[in-house]
Order: sequence, then C-alpha cells, then structure tokens
Amino acid sequence: MKSKFALLFLALTISLLAQNNNRDKANDDIYSSRQTIITKTVKEVSPAVVGINVTELREYRDARSFDPIWRFWFGDQLDRVYQQQIKGLGSGAIISDDGYILTNDHVAGNAVTATVTLTDGRKYDAKIVGSDPTSDICLLKIEAKNLPYIKFGNSDDLMIGEWTIAFGNPFGLFDINDKPTVTVGVISNTNMTLSPSSNRYYVNMLQTDAAINPGNSGGPLVNAIGELIGMNTIIAQSQDATKYGLNIGSIGVGFAIPVNKIKRIVEELKNKGKVDRDFWTGLNIITVDENFAKTYNLFTNRGVIINQLTKDSPADRAGLKVEDIIVSLDGNKINNYETFLSYIFEHRTGDTVDVTFIRGEKEMTKKMKLEKTK
Repeated sequence: MKSKFALLFLALTISLLAQNNNRDKANDDIYSSRQTIITKTVKEVSPAVVGINVTELREYRDARSFDPIWRFWFGDQLDRVYQQQIKGLGSGAIISDDGYILTNDHVAGNAVTATVTLTDGRKYDAKIVGSDPTSDICLLKIEAKNLPYIKFGNSDDLMIGEWTIAFGNPFGLFDINDKPTVTVGVISNTNMTLSPSSNRYYVNMLQTDAAINPGNSGGPLVNAIGELIGMNTIIAQSQDATKYGLNIGSIGVGFAIPVNKIKRIVEELKNKGKVDRDFWTGLNIITVDENFAKTYNLFTNRGVIINQLTKDSPADRAGLKVEDIIVSLDGNKINNYETFLSYIFEHRTGDTVDVTFIRGEKEMTKKMKLEKTK
C-alpha cells in the first residue's frame, strides 16, 4: 500500500513539475514575443539621446517708437533697445564618444547658454562648435569621454514604408526622468523640398508618420537597426492651426533632415565653425507663375526668369541670357525663387551646377561653375 501511495505521490509531483515547466516556458515565450527589433533598438539608442535647455538673448524696442504721435512728444527716448532672456528646449543626439552633439540651429544656434542632460542624469554646459541657419543644423560639444553615441546610416537607400523610430524631448518631458520619449512610424516619403522658413531651406527632407511634437526638434530619427537616418526638424500643422497661431502637435506628418546631408555639414562645422557659401552667380531672377506666364505669353508657367545678368559672371560664362527661364538645377525642379535658392544653397564654391532652362520654346542645359564672391 505504501509503495502505491509513493508512486502516486511521485506521479503527482512529476505532473506538477511538468505543469510548472510548461508555464515557465509559456511565460518565456510571451516575454520573448515582447522583445522585438524595435524594443532592442530603443534600448541600444536611448543612452545617446539628450535633452537640451537653452537661454537666448532677444533684443527689442518699445512698440511706441513706431507711433508718430509718441515719437513727436518723446523723440529719440523711444529708441532704447531692451534685452530679454528667453528660455527654450529641444533634443539632441550624441554622435561621437568624445562629446559632439547634433541638434537643430533653431534649437541652439543662437543660445547664450546651453545645458545638455544625459540619460544617466548628468548635466553638462555645452559650447557651440558651429551652426548653419541655412540648413538648420547645429553642432554642440560637451567635455566628456567614452559616451554612448549613434552611428550614421545612409539616407540615400531608404525604402518607403520601412520602420522609423523618433527619439526626443517633447514638451520638456526628458526633465521628468532623464529619458527620451520614443515614437514609431515609417518612412512616408523622401526627397521632400519644403517652403523656406526664417531663411532656413529644407531640401530633400524625409517624411515620417512617427509622432514629432514641440521639443522633438534636434532629436534623432533612426532605422530599425539603430542607425541615424535623419534629424527631427519640422511638424506639419493644419491650416486652421496655422491661421490662429496654434501649435497642436503631431498630426502624423513630420519631416527630418537626411543624414547624408548632416554628415557633410557636421564636417564643415567641425573644421570651420560655419558653412562657406561665399559664391556668386551673377543672376537676378524673379518667379514665373501662371499670371506672369499669361501676361508675357511664356512657354512655361513655373521656374524663374532671368531679368538681369552681370557681364563676365559665372552665369554669363555658362551661356545663360536675359529672359531665359530656369526650370531645374541638377535635375531638381525649380518652381519659384525660393526653390531656386533652396537648391543653389546645397552647393559650395567651386561646384559645377547643371542649369536647365527654356529659351523661347527650346529647353537647354548648361554647366555653371560657382565662383567665390568678388
């Protein structure tokens, strides 16, 4: 009898152990299913994301100085210039183990002071190595060593629909627990050239539906394997929000500066502290639109028309003439004066540009070498 009970007890024990093992295996399977390429990449990249807090100094004059009645009574007394400290915030990415940090010019380019917070809680005063308002790229440096950093990827081989992960400091949330906010989306489009804003020119931007909100500017956009493919920069706003001056956050249309452009700008900022666009073309141009084309019976209703051209200038030597209508630069379509500037500012002194234009009813292409401003 005792042996029967012993066998029964042993069988029950084995059964319970088997159930526990099955439960443990099921739990392990569930846990493993939670670990995706996205969660692994987030864990790897997060330590290289920083929060940035800046102070800017803005100058302004008394609004009454523009009123003729006040000026009549008080004259030059109203011309006094006042200074005001403005605080701002944004995001950044560590791009080298010795403390170089990438962010937007509109985040830190005009900063009097800049404080960088790491994910381990350490705070550093950052200096501006260089900033380029035209491309909206700024390079900071902190005095630290052996830092985690994000590796550069390649923005030229991106596929529409591939995963994107956006990191940043929306609304200053980084300050709560020294951790970046993470959102996930896909590459929605590439080579998006946007309208200039505050003399910043956004060419060949990446579009993503990963949520990007105020404070995300300067933060990294990475692919599924953790490579930097862009820098979060702009969010689209609805027409109503723009009309009433509202900022309602992400509506699923965000734009990032592509990393291949960033690589070039970063090297220039490291070496010179600025981007040298000290070249000239000798062109004076105006936008061609539908009304302009109808008025002058032109062959095209887009582009820019040359209304003045300096003799012996790069444009003159290239064979361009007054009344030529420029419709593309290096194969990039020119719609107006702003897009012309956007693409010409992608170049540097000494570059050769393929200029496609319409003369009469004939389309032609000439090579124009950009020369240093005289």
